[in-house]
Amino acid sequence: MTVLWLCAACAPVDGPPVAGDPVPDVQAATLDGEAVALSDLRGQVVLVNLWATWCAPCRFETPFLQSLYDEHRERGFEIVGISVDDAGFEDVVRGFAGEYGVTYTILHDPEMRSMDAFHAVGLPATYLVDREGTIRFVRVGPVSEQDREFFDALEAALG
Repeated sequence: MTVLWLCAACAPVDGPPVAGDPVPDVQAATLDGEAVALSDLRGQVVLVNLWATWCAPCRFETPFLQSLYDEHRERGFEIVGISVDDAGFEDVVRGFAGEYGVTYTILHDPEMRSMDAFHAVGLPATYLVDREGTIRFVRVGPVSEQDREFFDALEAALG
């Protein structure tokens, strides 16, 4: 006999998360193999960015994300870049981070669990999460320096 447990918190989401939804508790490993869960970052404003080294818009967006991190990290701002490059591509991901001077957290998710958790339909996909773990901004496609909606959400989250 099969028993099926159901609960509201466990029910699958009908679509991608939107502003006001709780952030999915994705877990992936750093390039050094250390496991990091998004829930570990509660209390900080976190920009979750799903990306890949082969993604041209991701390459375009990365210098901007690094400048955001440099400017706001003192205010409790973190960026978690989750690479969905294939398994075995850790050196390629490291090379990308070095080429672009990335100093924020890079996780590697070759199984693409993060893509599934966020129901992401393309890359890059960006989610701004407030200190309580609530998504405040979503963008599929690159975030840019001219995106007033993004900057408004970032300032509101940072307080």
